[in-house]
Amino acid sequence: MAKRVLLACMLFAALSCIAQKKQSQAFDPTKRPKNLSDTALLELVQKQTFKYFWDFGHPVSGLARERSNTSFDYGDEVVTTGGSGFGIMSIIVAAERGWITREQAAERMSKIVKFLWKADAFHGAFPHWMNGESGKVIRFGRKDDGADLVETSFLFEGLLCARQYFSKDNKTEHEIRDRINWMWGEIEWNWFSRDGQDVLYWHWSPNNGWVMNFPLRGFNECLITYVLAASSDNHPVGANVYHRGWAQSDFFKNGKEFYGIKLPLGFDYGGPLFFSHYSFVGLDPHGLKDQYADYWEQNRNHTLINREHCIRNPNHFKGYGPGCWGLTASDTYNGYNAHSPTNDFGTITPTAALSAFPYTPEYSMQALKHFYNDLGDKIWGEYGFVDAFNETQNWYADSYLAIDQGPIIVMIENYRTGLLWKLFMSCPEVKNGLKKLGFESPSLAK
Repeated sequence: MAKRVLLACMLFAALSCIAQKKQSQAFDPTKRPKNLSDTALLELVQKQTFKYFWDFGHPVSGLARERSNTSFDYGDEVVTTGGSGFGIMSIIVAAERGWITREQAAERMSKIVKFLWKADAFHGAFPHWMNGESGKVIRFGRKDDGADLVETSFLFEGLLCARQYFSKDNKTEHEIRDRINWMWGEIEWNWFSRDGQDVLYWHWSPNNGWVMNFPLRGFNECLITYVLAASSDNHPVGANVYHRGWAQSDFFKNGKEFYGIKLPLGFDYGGPLFFSHYSFVGLDPHGLKDQYADYWEQNRNHTLINREHCIRNPNHFKGYGPGCWGLTASDTYNGYNAHSPTNDFGTITPTAALSAFPYTPEYSMQALKHFYNDLGDKIWGEYGFVDAFNETQNWYADSYLAIDQGPIIVMIENYRTGLLWKLFMSCPEVKNGLKKLGFESPSLAK
């Protein structure tokens, strides 16, 4: 099981329980536009959620804060590497949709890449958390105080999209591209094979070395890490690392049916839905295939199984149904947990259904309308939908998390226009990496 599922569940239980609300008390969720068309509702949700990254972004670094409430005992300075990757993608969406100007977007991106260039990095990889003012590592766990290869991968999904988007011939956009290319070229992906093993490792620390000892084996949210590692020009890994590492575990191949729906890969019932979001904010799953799976089928069926579980509701939780579904990792009434059909305590997380728009647009719209029209007084706020809610427990979060807000904006945009998919899949390095690993995709022919 991935580190986010194992470690974050323990850490964020503490974070959430002592969190102090930062959301503006002046915001009135009852004053939200009514009777919107589907298109207008999608636009509103994206734009409102974007405020998390734009208005609430760290003032010094421009990076995304980990959450809207205080993270444990670290105060307000904690920024998150992976969530910032999703936030960078949201800035591109905002510029393209005219919520901000291209010049404003480029100015924020310039601030971000200049900060990252000076921030702590280890063999080119960034830590999970940083101090948004100083750029110094903030440990995620007692021994997790160095490189986090997976969070770095999510960050570079966003940075590579930004490099492709900010393509104009002016000083600011030139510098954005140059700094991204410098940082991209310095990530020592092969270092994280730990002396040439046929697998990548999640962490390395200058203080603790490889003591975290977490090999990346599928199937989970880490597919993007292998794709980027194979795509590197300067420090790549070979295809053997993908086939003998990622694709070799007791929970990689599945092939069974759950609720009558076949699941090609992964844990029984699919696991939390972020598995089908984080790697695929950039990777376009349309026609994406390798010897193991058709990733469109994988992600759509994963989503359908998750929704069907909520409709059948074997645990009889309040509120579940065709318009109220979506189990993934999030805050919950007693801390933080990675919710899934096999780990279900009645907590629905809006990002789960909303980030699934490309896979299940009709069902995601059904959920969106229920969340907005029926539950909006309780879960709609300054930065869009709050992180989660549990009607059985009469609990509604007052928190927002970067890793949950970002995919809402990006995956809705991918559903609407394919913008981030087009940018990421246009990267020549990514095309080469996918070919090296044996993938097929319509994007590789372009």
